[in-house]
Amino acid sequence: MKITNWNIEEMTGYKPKTTFYTDLSIADNFGKSAILDTFERVMKEWKEDTEYFTEFVMALNWKIWEHHDNGNIEIAKVYNDLWEKAQNYVYNNWDEEQQSYYFRTTD
Repeated sequence: MKITNWNIEEMTGYKPKTTFYTDLSIADNFGKSAILDTFERVMKEWKEDTEYFTEFVMALNWKIWEHHDNGNIEIAKVYNDLWEKAQNYVYNNWDEEQQSYYFRTTD
């Protein structure tokens, strides 16, 4: 099973707080349905946790580009759709303080 390393800390200085990127990397090995299942579980359990859900959205975005750069456009599109859903959730449901954290962290 291939699990990619999330080198976000080396590239940006952001230190991950969750295993979301690894969870998505594991799901990658099982295909679209596993990715969708992982997304649904995170939405159900973590969408109100500002720090964790922000990191999840970051991991989704990272996965878009990872798959795009590797030529796996179909999976990149899956991740892009999920990223849009997650980001729309933030825009439509989080208060100003939560959104402020989100934008500072993802900028």
